[in-house]
Amino acid sequence: MKVVGSGWGAGQNSGEGDAREAADVLSLCSLTAGSKLFGIDTRAIREVLGKGSLNRVPLAPAYVGGVIAYRGEVVTAVSLRALLGLEAAAGKSCVLVLDGDADEERFGLMVDGVGGVVMVDRRLAAANPSTLDEASKALFCGAYRTDDGLLVQLNPERLRPSRLAETGLFGQPARIRGAAIDRPLSERMSNDQGE
Repeated sequence: MKVVGSGWGAGQNSGEGDAREAADVLSLCSLTAGSKLFGIDTRAIREVLGKGSLNRVPLAPAYVGGVIAYRGEVVTAVSLRALLGLEAAAGKSCVLVLDGDADEERFGLMVDGVGGVVMVDRRLAAANPSTLDEASKALFCGAYRTDDGLLVQLNPERLRPSRLAETGLFGQPARIRGAAIDRPLSERMSNDQGE
């Protein structure tokens, strides 16, 4: 394991100092989308499923990459590429299953690739720049400089499908003949009859 930006573990055995420094170390799973490097707290990851095919969901927002069967459950997978405004990947994507809180369901995160575990010093996190667009601010919670470049930390709670829908930043619901499917059925029918 590698600690980025810290002297943690470098022969310091002061007991109290080690405990304090250990509390400042965060374990991130590195992953990629396009040419960008991201990290997500390993405590939020239930399982890495590897590359696989998902079942598409008709009329779902673009950020919903599909659904996948996972241990007797149907899990919605969010596409990180779609959230970043990148084109869909040509091949299969890796899926990480993320655990929710006790009262929230699990969900998946589709990424191009999964790397290793990177240990970072929380004290060296750079805040999101003020020039970052609103959609990126909704997803990112800081960044770390690594030997491989900038590693942007993702907040798993902000990636939850229900939270993405609440923000309204990641696309509108699918449309049927120009009518938003989230309008009441009676309103859609009266408009469709008038066409």
